[in-house]
Amino acid sequence: MVKELAICTRGLTKQFERHVAVNDVDLEIQAGEVYGLIGPNGAGKTTLIRMLAAAEEPTTGEIYINGDRLLQDKSNLTLKRHLGYLPDDYPLYEELTVWDYLDYFARLYRLREPRRTQRLHEVLELIQLGNKRNSLISTLSRGMKQRLSLARTIIHEPILLLLDEPVSGLDPIARMQFREIIKALQEAGMTILISSHVLSDLAELCTSVGIMELGFLVESASLQQLYQRLSRQQIVLSTLGTIEALISELKNHPLVEEWQVLPGKNSVSVNFSGKQEDSAELLRSLIHSGIPVTDFHCTQEDLETIFLKLGHKQAS
Repeated sequence: MVKELAICTRGLTKQFERHVAVNDVDLEIQAGEVYGLIGPNGAGKTTLIRMLAAAEEPTTGEIYINGDRLLQDKSNLTLKRHLGYLPDDYPLYEELTVWDYLDYFARLYRLREPRRTQRLHEVLELIQLGNKRNSLISTLSRGMKQRLSLARTIIHEPILLLLDEPVSGLDPIARMQFREIIKALQEAGMTILISSHVLSDLAELCTSVGIMELGFLVESASLQQLYQRLSRQQIVLSTLGTIEALISELKNHPLVEEWQVLPGKNSVSVNFSGKQEDSAELLRSLIHSGIPVTDFHCTQEDLETIFLKLGHKQAS
């Protein structure tokens, strides 16, 4: 049986006068996934997320959340309560304390006591701001403010989280803390859609990714499938001997497609089309030929390289 889809769109389109921001998108996200949405500015990511959050009405097309049709009117308020939406520019009330800010939103979502206080404590512990509960928001660092915004988004225990560029402008430590929280939310059973320009973050977090270009969803696949299909294996080799001797041997190997000498090191990076056992055979043959190999490690092209490669395909 196919796992229930957390998000399913059919022919989803949004047009602003003559500009088509989202063009005929069929998106499917399984329950429990962390789905990364990537694409350049103007690709339509924010508009798509706003429609999924019921903050923007589609021009045409349908949206289903956990099998139920999402409508703009008030007919499905229960469904909308299952959503948590964090826009990329959500303002905070700087003059409130952390506790009062979260308490305000908990009351808006009609959380009743004793559950409300219990939930505030849970969320503050999750976002690691328990020691700041009585601090004014104006005194918090940017990373803390972003975690507080996330806390406000999950205070009502949504089952689907929509995050638009949540790590933009954060330093590496703040991004790492944010990633840890996202992982904890996924482990708790939440489905998370996250858009970002920081592809290294998405590669660590996501189970699947979608790539948008000019309003179209040009690719949607599990990260594993994407790597298998589009990521070439690369091998980095170092030698105590001459680079020329190493390259001369590599030329004889049919699975070595191209190579590049790495600057400042006696090393070569090789694009290799074989499997694991083939790379073991390559190493064996190099040693058999008397090449003094000091380093031999396999890597895969990263998400950024795949994204750029796909972008070039679309452009050509």
